[in-house]
Amino acid sequence: MSWLKTKKIIVTGGAGFLGKNVISKLESRGCKEIFVPRSKDYDLVKMEAVKQLYTDAKPDVVIHLAASVGGIGANMENPGSFFYDNLMMGVQLIEAGRLSGLDKFVAVGTICSYPKFTPVPFQEEHLWDGYPEETNAPYGLAKKMLLVQSQAYRQQYGFNSIFLLPVNLYGPGDNFDPDSSHVIPALIKKVVDAQDKGERSITVWGTGQITREFIYVEDAAEGIVMAAEYYNDSEPVNIGAGFEISIKDLAEFICDLTGFDGEIEWDASKPDGQPRRCLDTSKAQEEFGFEARTGFREGLKKTIDWYRENHVIGA
Repeated sequence: MSWLKTKKIIVTGGAGFLGKNVISKLESRGCKEIFVPRSKDYDLVKMEAVKQLYTDAKPDVVIHLAASVGGIGANMENPGSFFYDNLMMGVQLIEAGRLSGLDKFVAVGTICSYPKFTPVPFQEEHLWDGYPEETNAPYGLAKKMLLVQSQAYRQQYGFNSIFLLPVNLYGPGDNFDPDSSHVIPALIKKVVDAQDKGERSITVWGTGQITREFIYVEDAAEGIVMAAEYYNDSEPVNIGAGFEISIKDLAEFICDLTGFDGEIEWDASKPDGQPRRCLDTSKAQEEFGFEARTGFREGLKKTIDWYRENHVIGA
């Protein structure tokens, strides 16, 4: 029986892409008392709202997924608000959790916290070996401060907080807004929309030479819930699938899966972002038995099918 089954659990960001999948994993374990704060009711950037949330929900466990986040363009346009909002949400949720006697806090960080030139595959001990890639450094550093807080609070107060580093997510229900989406939904939208409009080419940011790792959202949710169940240490843990693919190969793969045979034009005037991203996922396997299960082709196909079924042509 899951340790979580009898707990009152807050899932911040529970209405979002990852959050819905985390809640599904919790429910599959028999969890009944799950509270999802909505931004219209609780502005988690403000301490009074955070305190009210703890008063209303009386949680035993908090899984903190909520974030102000986006792709390279959104990060470049909103560095100040991304830094402030992410820092204040996390710091205040942890502090209020400590004061309320919380059993466990699960902080979900970001691969953007790693230094720009981290050796591949990224190992958790390299997290402090340099400055993050500049376009998303404010976001990555704000999230990384939750690791500092987690370790400091465990040392001083015995507060049980853990810190997870998921790689880029994808899957059905992802954010396909071109102003804020990440690379997989952005590429799927470009390709499928081009097909719908009868266009013979798409334009993609950057050179296509950089590499990324991706994890299917259901797998990431399973990893987070397994860590909530079994991991009780403040050392960071990567949550990933353990492979990398170039953006050029990714774009061609999506074209192949969708049947798009037009041209891909690369806009090298736009930034690439971090040169390479690929995680060493052995610690998650060793510490709480997590391993990603969904093959990349299978996951991409499901994501493409979902977008085709749910998007509005011309939107």
